[in-house]
Formats: sequence, structure tokens, C-alpha cells
Amino acid sequence: MFASNFQPPENWDRSGLPGWTYASEELFALEQDVLFRRHWMLACHISDLPEAGHYIGFDIGTERALILRGKDRVIRAFHNLCRHRGSRVVEGSAGQCRQALTCPFHGWTYNLDGTLKSALQPRSFPPLDPVEWGLKPIEMDIWHGFVFIRFQPGPQPPMSRLLARFDNLVTPHGLADMIRVDGEFVFAEADVNWKSMRDVDNEGYHVPKAHPSLQDLYGKDYVDEPYVDGASLSIGKLNDKPRQFWSVREYRKLVSRLTHLPAPQNDSWIYIGIFPNSVIALYPDSAIFYQEIPTGVKSTRQRGAVYRFADENREMRAARYLSGRIDGLTADEDLQLTKWTDEAPESSGFDGIILSDLEYGVRSHHDQLRSLMPVFNDPAAPPAGTLAKRNSMLAESTAQETKQTHG
Repeated sequence: MFASNFQPPENWDRSGLPGWTYASEELFALEQDVLFRRHWMLACHISDLPEAGHYIGFDIGTERALILRGKDRVIRAFHNLCRHRGSRVVEGSAGQCRQALTCPFHGWTYNLDGTLKSALQPRSFPPLDPVEWGLKPIEMDIWHGFVFIRFQPGPQPPMSRLLARFDNLVTPHGLADMIRVDGEFVFAEADVNWKSMRDVDNEGYHVPKAHPSLQDLYGKDYVDEPYVDGASLSIGKLNDKPRQFWSVREYRKLVSRLTHLPAPQNDSWIYIGIFPNSVIALYPDSAIFYQEIPTGVKSTRQRGAVYRFADENREMRAARYLSGRIDGLTADEDLQLTKWTDEAPESSGFDGIILSDLEYGVRSHHDQLRSLMPVFNDPAAPPAGTLAKRNSMLAESTAQETKQTHG
């Protein structure tokens, strides 16, 4: 069984992010560039694109992507921007174009490899090179079947390298061979800052009180590790004899009869957190991903999907139904907690928080934010119109100090 040797450092700073960072329009605008444009975003799984012409649309902030499987079976990622006037080439979160993609504005048509096929009334244009005027590619990497994209160059290495330390843990699941379960990508929407959703999800200290079904499932043996190089790991070993909830008892019975996975994968729920906003969860019966998509400073959409084993039998399917039921209850409980904690900084009685050793995962996520955007360290919001400049100045100062320290 996985065991963690992690211990929080002595006398660590137990405070959270300043309350203003959850309500600042200027900070939100900067986050769009520093975090969501320049970090890897989990877009989909290869099974979401089973045939040529299948596509997934992925929007975040002002960016919009199109992930597409070509006739050669290769998956590619592009900006969802027609090269003529910038219209979306496709709309919606998923679909299929069997032969080509046609812009709904003026009818420019693109091959399934992204090259320009034709422009309507081509004589009205100078000669158009099909590659130069094709859809603009987006950087892409695939890790165990999950497709990651990055709109602009950023600080992280390729995702397959960043997550390589988890390869041995996830390989038995055969993630690349899993199949998408039909259903919507959107799990929940709430009028909260995206970081509030992530804060609730980044620790297991609240499980015994807030999630009775999870406590019955694995709460007695749950291990959290903080973010290291942009990724975290949490594992809950399933209780041998859950007692409180029928769904948990029946789920445990079903899982105990499954033999397709070795230990610890066969009796654990495994969570891999990926900075800044995603989680891949591996269960004995299935796998899921979920992520926070900020749509405003106080508006967040939680997006994700569920994947089953290709050789799923009746017991696996029943177990997957029950794990989904447990997850659904947990999500509803977390959503309410998120709303309460997100509104707290606006209260006249709010004067900050204090974190438990069991909440160090929250601190480690905050530390990742602070390292990229040092303005997160300011106890009060900078004067209006100065935040980006203030952050740039702090980042430059930090870089100079680091350079001097290391010679």
C-alpha cells in the first residue's frame, strides 16, 4: 500500500491567501494569462475522439481550442479561430465533421489535419498557402490517454514528463484503453471564485465531518501529499467493513470481488492533482477527471467526464454506478462548503484563516500561485490599475534575489 513520508515543515505559515485575491477583477485578468494560458490544461481523453472528424471544443478565459482526430487517426489541437475573420470554426463542446470543417461565417473549409482546403470565392483573394493559412496549432501532449493543451509557452515541462513519477501507479488501470461514459462535460456551476473550489478539494481534513459517505468508504486511511513540481497525490484505502451507508457497503462488496487490478489500485481511490485546476481520479471500477473553469471572478464551471474499462462486466458496471452515486453526494456537499467559504472574506468578522497540518495541500497550492504571481503575497489589494505592474515588479525583484543567491 502507498504510504507517505511527508510531514509539514515546523513553524510553517498557516495563513491562506488574502481575502482580496478571491474578488479582484484585476487579479482575475492576470490569472487568465499567467495560469490558464501558459499552463497545461486537461482538455479531454482520446476516447472522446473515437473516429476521424470527432472534435472536442475547450474554452477557458479568452482562449478557445479545438481538439480534432484526423483521417490519419492522429489527434491534433488548434485554436478554434477561422484564419479569415476569426469566427469559431465549430461550436459546442463536442461533435463530428466527417470530411472537413467549414466556417459558418464565410464558408472557409479546413481539412481534418487543419490545413486550408478552400476559401469561398478564392479569386477574390491572393494565393493562399494551405499550411500558412491553415488552423493555428496549439501545443499538445498526451499522458496515458489524457489530452493536455497549452495555448502559450509556459514554465511547465511536457505533461508526460511532469507526471512521469505517477506512471507505475496508473499503468495497471490501462487509462489509454478506457472508454468515455456518455454524459455531459459540465458537472456543476457556481457563483464563486475558482480558487475557492480548489481550496475545498485540496485537503482531506474536512472528510470526517463534511463527507460521511467518504468517511465510511476510506476516511480512516487517507493520505495526502502536497503539490510537488505542479502535481499532488492523495490516496484513500477502502475500509474493510463500512457500516453506515448502504451504497458504500454494496460498493465495497462489489470491489472486493474485482480481480483486474493489483494492490493498491484494487482497493483504493487515487487522486492526482494537476496545477492549477485539474484532478484525475482512479477507482477500481472507473476513472474520472474534473477541473475548475473560471468564467468570471465570481463564476466557475466544474467540467469533467467519466471513463470505464473496455472489458467492463456487470459487477464493474454496478460498482461504477455506486462510485458515481458517492461522488455525486460528495460534490453536492463540497459545493455548499465552497459557497460558504467563498463569501466569508466579505464579512466584517473575517480576519483570515488558520490551516491544520492536514490542510497542507491547500498551502502547497497557494505556494504554487505565489511563486508564479508574487502579488498574492500582498495583504491588501494594490491600488486600482496597478496590480499587473506591481506583480511584474515583485517578480523581477524575486528573480534578482534568486540570481544573487545562486551566484
